Amino acid sequence: MDSASLYFRAYFGIPESAARAPDGTPVNAVRGFLDMLATLIKGRQPDRLVCALDLDWRPAWRVKLIDSYKTHRLAPGGEVTGIEEVPDPLEVQVPVILEILDAFGIAAVGALGCEADDVIGTVATREPGPVEVATGDRDLFQLIDDDKPVRILYCGRGVAKLEVFDDAVVRTKYGIPAANYADFAALRGDPSDGLPGVAGIGEKTAATVVARHGDLDTIVAALDDPDSAFAPGVRLKLNAARPYLAVAGDVVRVLRDADLPGYDPALPAAPADPDRLVALAERWGVANAVRRLVDAASRSANA
Repeated sequence: MDSASLYFRAYFGIPESAARAPDGTPVNAVRGFLDMLATLIKGRQPDRLVCALDLDWRPAWRVKLIDSYKTHRLAPGGEVTGIEEVPDPLEVQVPVILEILDAFGIAAVGALGCEADDVIGTVATREPGPVEVATGDRDLFQLIDDDKPVRILYCGRGVAKLEVFDDAVVRTKYGIPAANYADFAALRGDPSDGLPGVAGIGEKTAATVVARHGDLDTIVAALDDPDSAFAPGVRLKLNAARPYLAVAGDVVRVLRDADLPGYDPALPAAPADPDRLVALAERWGVANAVRRLVDAASRSANA
């Protein structure tokens, strides 16, 4: 699970006024996240579950390569502090989510200097297949691997309406292999991540270039071949963007070898610390959501 992607969606999908703890603290993100988790477990019936965390949402090594990377998400003064702009009522709920996951015994994993995407890339590479990645981030389409298999459960319209992406779906939707999605995104650019892309290259042209030439290194090498198949205007734009193309791939591609702490991916059939879980559920007023999660995990274990 791409935890940050989903608890942001939960926060903005449920009004604060609709979910509050007994002390008045908003718990809309907590309730929504737990319900998403229960829905995913009920629908997909996994025997393993890892919630990936953003310990570093804007790693310095990526910013060093492209200084505009996620700049628009910085809080006021964040250019100095590196702090992401997160609504205060959401920020106080994230530790609650982590406490509940811990009491349940569900692995929540992060890595220093890494985004959740890098954790997901590493787990998806290390773990035996099949692997399903629940996310609202299309950049993770690059992890799709039909042979293993690794598939993306894309939650752009919500968990209840998730779309299952394999290589064929990506090819139909974007005209490129899923393995080259990062190269395509780098060419096209992505305002949500502060990636400028290549000036004058839109989605259709980016897809054509990637489908014809492959990854960024191959594209750049082809620019040096006067007989390679580029329209004159496209060649000119790509040549002008060589400095960007030299680093964009390293920024957009997720890590497959992040230094993760030890974790147990097994989804518990029952809570690891039921008394603590009950106490947390009562304290934060999310007993029904916790009950749904317990029920979903139990059914998955017995499926």
